[in-house]
Amino acid sequence: MGNEETDEKRRITPEKAMEMLRAEGLVLTLEQAKNVLEFLRKLANITVTKYLRKRE
Repeated sequence: MGNEETDEKRRITPEKAMEMLRAEGLVLTLEQAKNVLEFLRKLANITVTKYLRKRE
């Protein structure tokens, strides 16, 4: 199994995000779910980068 294939299995799709958020009572459009995921990925990248810089 290649890395790309593994990444795809781990990645939360906008459809899955919509389903997860709907279960918590938050109804979003597909476009809104895409934007939420993009924001969370950016936030995660910033957080990891900041953490790794502190360790240097």
